[in-house]
Amino acid sequence: MALTVPCPRAPLGRPLVQWYERELGWAVVPGPPVRLLTGLRFDVLDLPAPAGAALLGRYGRTGPVALVGRRMRFLVAAGSAEELPGLLDWLEWGGVALDLSAIGAGGRITAPVLTGWSVPPDRDGSRETAVWLRPPEPGCEVEATLPAFTGFAGPKGDGGGGGTPDLVRLVDAAATECHRARLFPTKSVTGSAHARERAGAKRSGNAGTQPLAFS
Repeated sequence: MALTVPCPRAPLGRPLVQWYERELGWAVVPGPPVRLLTGLRFDVLDLPAPAGAALLGRYGRTGPVALVGRRMRFLVAAGSAEELPGLLDWLEWGGVALDLSAIGAGGRITAPVLTGWSVPPDRDGSRETAVWLRPPEPGCEVEATLPAFTGFAGPKGDGGGGGTPDLVRLVDAAATECHRARLFPTKSVTGSAHARERAGAKRSGNAGTQPLAFS
């Protein structure tokens, strides 16, 4: 099945390292492949693409999200990786095989590209490119858009503002979708998720779309 996502709005043709350093102010390790340092301005929640697609259908705002192969990576507030094990235990997902992990301080991820960019293969010849599904906005402080941990007590709500779920809500939904994807692998990407993402693309003014297949 395919998920339709909006084409990124950032201008194309700029070198990848330059775009991250100058437009976003993110720490970059030159490649190939170009990598981003985690744990400084953000951590990363990593999960199977079908489960990630379901999260995109649930939440119109999540912070930046990337696809690499059959995995999705959701950017979350720095320090979230340390909170993940405790959150899963508190949410009663501890001990359940979920295929859900986090990358935090000292980690690196392949730098996602914007749709339409041409990227050379890695040193091993691989061309499995990470691509933004919901790209970061140049000139915008990414921290303000990220799901963040606001504590266990009290109602779950916005974590990064603007309708972004807090980390507890996002992790709970991610665990649910990962479990569902494990039990029902062919039913994890729903038609409603496709429709919501297409509607989000129209609302944001992105006319172009690109289908991405997960199965």
